[in-house]
Amino acid sequence: MADARTDFVAQTLAEAARLHGASLPAAGPAAAAAGAMVTALRGGGRILACGNGGSAADAQHFAAELVGRFERERAAMAAIALTTDTSILTALANDYDFTMVFARQVEALGRPGDVVLGISTSGGSANVLAAFDAARAGGLTTVALTGRDGGVVGAAADIHVNVPAASTARVQEVHRTLLHAVCALIERELYA
Repeated sequence: MADARTDFVAQTLAEAARLHGASLPAAGPAAAAAGAMVTALRGGGRILACGNGGSAADAQHFAAELVGRFERERAAMAAIALTTDTSILTALANDYDFTMVFARQVEALGRPGDVVLGISTSGGSANVLAAFDAARAGGLTTVALTGRDGGVVGAAADIHVNVPAASTARVQEVHRTLLHAVCALIERELYA
């Protein structure tokens, strides 16, 4: 049984490595996303990040890296995960609809020049799409981090970073690598 478990873990690692390689075309859009975020932060703006489930955790992780630090000591950067305030989330879901939980926050907190990062492994998250609609109406830039073919979320974004796979777990693993690369680029450009 131990050998079967070892084989399973080895196969999982091999598949993750293969998908990282297959995602090399995402490097250009990820660099563009970092550039848009640098521009926003230089202009006194902020990054608003959102997603559902594991993508909500990734949004929070990304915001934490910017507000805290990633690889170097530097000033805090303005980033907010729209997934963290349970009172706001539950009030909006109850009073409106779950589709509006991010859009209303973008409307309230976003300013022209800010960036909304929407993470959706399926590319079909209705609440992320609604956040992009609110962002567009408010003059914010949108960045989608998706899986599969990107779906409606990817199509709606100003910058689309896609990981071309159907496995949610594998897509999330590559998303984290891409988000770390974006964090590193932001730090390098703002705090060289």
